[in-house]
Amino acid sequence: MSYQPALYTPEEEERMVSEAYQNLLNGYLSSNHRKKVEIIERAYKFAREAHAGVRRRSGEPYILHPIAVATIVSQEIGLGSTSICSALLHDVVEDTDYTVEDIAATFGEKIAHIVEGLTKISGGIFGKDASAQAENFRKLLLTMSSDYRVILIKMADRLHNMRTLDSMPPAKQYKIAGETLYIYAPLAHRLGLFAIKTELEDLSFKYEHPDAYKSIGEQIKLSEQHRNDVFERFSAPIRERLDRLGLQYEFKVRVKSRYSIWKKMETKHIPFNEVYDLYAARIVFACNNPVDEKRMCWNIYSEITDLYKLHPDRTRDWLSTPKANGYRALHITVMGPDGNWVEVQIRSERMDDIAEHGFAAHWKYKIGEGVEENELVEWLRTIEDALKNPEPNALDFLDTIKLNLFAQEINVFTPKGELLTLPYGATVLDMAFTLHTDLGAHCMAAKVNHKVVSRSHKLSQGDQVEIIASDTQQPDPEWINLLKTAKGKTRLKAVLRHQRRAVIEKGEQLIVDFLRDNNMELNSDTLTRIINHERVPNKEELFYMVGNGEIVLNEQIIAATKPKEKGFIRKLLQNPFSSNKDGQPHKGDDKPKKKKIDTKKVYELKTIDGVSNYKLAPCCHPLPGDDVLGYVDEHNDLIVHKVDCKVANVLKASHGERLVVTLWQKGTATFPASIHIEGIDRMGILQEIIYIISTNLAINMRALNIQSDNGLFKCDLDVLVADNAILSKLCKRIKKVKGVTSADRSS
Repeated sequence: MSYQPALYTPEEEERMVSEAYQNLLNGYLSSNHRKKVEIIERAYKFAREAHAGVRRRSGEPYILHPIAVATIVSQEIGLGSTSICSALLHDVVEDTDYTVEDIAATFGEKIAHIVEGLTKISGGIFGKDASAQAENFRKLLLTMSSDYRVILIKMADRLHNMRTLDSMPPAKQYKIAGETLYIYAPLAHRLGLFAIKTELEDLSFKYEHPDAYKSIGEQIKLSEQHRNDVFERFSAPIRERLDRLGLQYEFKVRVKSRYSIWKKMETKHIPFNEVYDLYAARIVFACNNPVDEKRMCWNIYSEITDLYKLHPDRTRDWLSTPKANGYRALHITVMGPDGNWVEVQIRSERMDDIAEHGFAAHWKYKIGEGVEENELVEWLRTIEDALKNPEPNALDFLDTIKLNLFAQEINVFTPKGELLTLPYGATVLDMAFTLHTDLGAHCMAAKVNHKVVSRSHKLSQGDQVEIIASDTQQPDPEWINLLKTAKGKTRLKAVLRHQRRAVIEKGEQLIVDFLRDNNMELNSDTLTRIINHERVPNKEELFYMVGNGEIVLNEQIIAATKPKEKGFIRKLLQNPFSSNKDGQPHKGDDKPKKKKIDTKKVYELKTIDGVSNYKLAPCCHPLPGDDVLGYVDEHNDLIVHKVDCKVANVLKASHGERLVVTLWQKGTATFPASIHIEGIDRMGILQEIIYIISTNLAINMRALNIQSDNGLFKCDLDVLVADNAILSKLCKRIKKVKGVTSADRSS
């Protein structure tokens, strides 16, 4: 918040605020909730007085923000008066002199509890101190289990911040957009808030890749008429059949989000016009009795598949086994009239409401207590191990939680028929740890569908799995690479930590006994000398290596523990740049220090005579023309990453204050890049590829590695190019070579 000068007259501001509040009230009054207008009115007046005179960075009155958050909570998520009041008051405790006790005295304990929960997790999941902010995220999850409304209001707060991100400086936009894409969008997905998840992804995409966002938007608009014509031809015969059944329904087309289209283009290395599943058709039908929903979905399925050819591998039945976030629908894919596959989503109005608005919509349709399990609490149970035993490293902890947020799911069965939901790609070892820590720790193999497989075997939809365990089997740190689930990783690490603690205690006792036998004692000085002698990072590692037999206690260690007298020359050699007797620095103290980088300005990336004022990140190898950002490391060096690089995503989320906006400056420098080529092997194909590179495009090759197997070849090619446009041109030229099936930039 800030006390910026007003952009509007007092009359204009009053009208803006009144209109925003009236819009909030109108939406609430038209909902199914009990009409508790009086308490909402009091919360609005309280918040307005608390934030009086304060403005957002955009210059608007600050009160517009809590009103907007409350409107999202009410009209887009579907919550009632308690949540609306909490949203109106969510910044009062953090930003004003009012306390939680003041809120409790005026509005009651329930609203005060929610506001307190929101205050604890304010400022985003990450901040300057990543460990502290990771703890904030843990508080968020724990608070969530006692009142789900805390996280839903937090999602609304983040959504409004993203909608108004224009007013923030570019470096701050990177941080907030990165944090949103890294954790908030997956969290919205896990909570079933599909509409909010999609908008958060698109808004993050808008700020991270503005040119691509604009380009895809333009192409969606240009292809709209053709898309509508195709959909009309596709839907007309289906409408005729559904009308004959006497159904009340809405048949509409849903275009994929810009972010989803871009992700597919990037993943598949295809242009916009080759994204064939650009849209999905959705049939939403009216059904007064929930018992009839499943039967009606399959009736519609039958009508559609009578008309169009069904894709056998792309039918998704989330009616019998809903997704973990409560999503229910029947998805089928059929061949459309233009020869392309079209996905059709079939769901009732109730299913559609739950799909769009998530958990909040469940209570709207709940018939009685216990009819539906609270999926939010159920999800919290699946990560309770991680909550109780958070990772020592803050970002590892967040990555562990994130594993459970955005995973496609499969259903597997125990020998007794118990159903377990696991992420796609989960292994036998994941299932063992999901069932019990001891079972996972001693897992040797499994019987999957009565056939013995290894613990690394990936499970498939519908598998029946019997874990084979043995007390002689001990867990191995390498197992971490076999695990997909957060629970599995957390439980394995807990077992390994327990084992490690026992070895550390054994090692410490061995050192104490060894020193005592040599008339010495273990103190900080002795310990420091042994650590330096053995060149280990800390005492825990020393104790562990001794306990594990990696370090043998001998006479050399005794000699290393004895203090040595240092002569003047030795001291001088050890610290040649220390101050002299007069207090003046020795020669060498005036070594120039690196100039501090200003993270608030746009930083031009320059390369002059082969010398750069930046370093290229080895994780993503950015090129001029790529969307990039800069990260100022602890040595004050500027490291350049691609905006969507995995490492950059973590940096955006955890070290936002170290990010800078960067701009490529035109120059004559060349940069290393790699291309991966695949195709059908034939005589002379390699010579043709080399000819294109060295002659037609005059590109300098650095390395070439080619492998051929059963008539197919793979080639990794390292080149030097000036920018990504030249690299794209090179890929297109190579793809035209007869036999080449793909040629794409390697990250």
